Amino acid sequence: MNIVKKLSSKNVFVFNLVFIGIIFGFSLAFLSFSCSTPKARGTAQAQQNQVIIPENALSVAEGLQTAFSSVSDKVLPSVVELKTVSVRRQQVPNFNGIPWEFFFGPRERGSDEGGSQEREFRSQGLGSGIIVRHNSGTYYALTNNHVVDGATEIRVATKDGKEYPAEVVGTDTRKDLALVSFKTSDSYPLAVLGDSDTVKVGDWAIAMGNPLGEQFSFSVTMGIVSAVGRTGGPGGNINDFIQTDAPINQGNSGGPLVNIRGEVIGINTWIASNTTGGGSVGLGFAIPINNVKRSIDEFITSGTISYGWLGVSLNEPSRETMTALGIEGKRGALASQVFLGSPADKGGICPGDFITHVNGREARGVNQLTMIVGDLKPGDRAAFTLIRDGVQQEVQVRIEARTDQVASDNKKLWPGVYVVPLTDELRESLKLDKNAKGLYTAQVIANSPADIVGLRQGDRITAVNGEAITDLASYFKLLREKTDKELWFGVIRGEATLETLKFKK
Repeated sequence: MNIVKKLSSKNVFVFNLVFIGIIFGFSLAFLSFSCSTPKARGTAQAQQNQVIIPENALSVAEGLQTAFSSVSDKVLPSVVELKTVSVRRQQVPNFNGIPWEFFFGPRERGSDEGGSQEREFRSQGLGSGIIVRHNSGTYYALTNNHVVDGATEIRVATKDGKEYPAEVVGTDTRKDLALVSFKTSDSYPLAVLGDSDTVKVGDWAIAMGNPLGEQFSFSVTMGIVSAVGRTGGPGGNINDFIQTDAPINQGNSGGPLVNIRGEVIGINTWIASNTTGGGSVGLGFAIPINNVKRSIDEFITSGTISYGWLGVSLNEPSRETMTALGIEGKRGALASQVFLGSPADKGGICPGDFITHVNGREARGVNQLTMIVGDLKPGDRAAFTLIRDGVQQEVQVRIEARTDQVASDNKKLWPGVYVVPLTDELRESLKLDKNAKGLYTAQVIANSPADIVGLRQGDRITAVNGEAITDLASYFKLLREKTDKELWFGVIRGEATLETLKFKK
């Protein structure tokens, strides 16, 4: 019994020790939990969720970051801010009995007390530019024409905080380009001009300039090249633009678009925006720098740009027209009219020719063909590849200088009418019989041969010089082969069939 009791006492003692240990352990755990601070808990959680960034990934990211900062350091000293002032004078009414001087200041001398007076209004503008030339203390900065257009005062501000008076060296409204100059003994680096012909969709694109005013001057934004060869710029601009999603806003106009090597590949010009204030929505457009290089030298030497002149009126043919001429799937521009006596006429280009290449360079559309021809110098001989009657051929043309006078002389625009094939949809809209023949006269150019002989919009042309036409191809063939000395048309006008007057060449 005593043995049993001793054993039992030992068991009770052991049990008590175990129980006390368990209670003590729970107490420590409770105290540890209840006494931990939020900071300690956050640290513990951060340690549990810690993610180690791979060194090779960091190396790539840091290398790219270094590239962007290096490009900024390289190019920004060549970027300038253009501050312009435009002055205009306007007649302002002078109301009797109203204290004009109190609201608007003293009247100008000689003003009509009872009528109106002329006052001066000043408006300020802001844009960007890039320094591209230097000669004997004179720096030349490239910008957009719309930045300096109409400006009576121009000042150039540089990144080091200095300002200089500037003047316009030359402008080009067709490409929206301008060159301004300023004089200083200070030293500024020239931008390196790249090769925009090598730009590809997906390339890095870095935009620099002065968006939305002086408080954001010398900003740098980054994106990619979204597209190349874009057309449709404002004001009839003839460039084939580089499109980018690098943020570009008002004030960036004239600033550079730069590649990852710090080379200027374009001049930021316009944005497409659906916001009220015209803010960036990722649709920015830049003039390819290769479209600009020749202009810089011409601005400096002569102050003007001389464009080559071919002497054709171009248009983008419709699908029906391309099918009728057998040029489906081809890229180019249709010479629908040719100026008599022009380089095109002398070289053998005829109405209806579809031009695809110039000197081996593809002409992807009207704008690009216009730009290619414009960049040719007067006196240059150029090889034009064209499709005529479904057959590809090449003609040699000697380019002449373009002037507004020769380019607007409609009396020489041959034949001076735009025609389209009669499709089922067109017959239905015109309420014509489904078997109606001829070509529909979509437009007659004022003062052209077609206008002089009496052709009207809406006429259906059925014959050229007495020979019946069956389709668009036969129409252009007759114009080419049967109109050496004179031209007249057989037409259907309303219910009447008639012939126009004759035009003597």
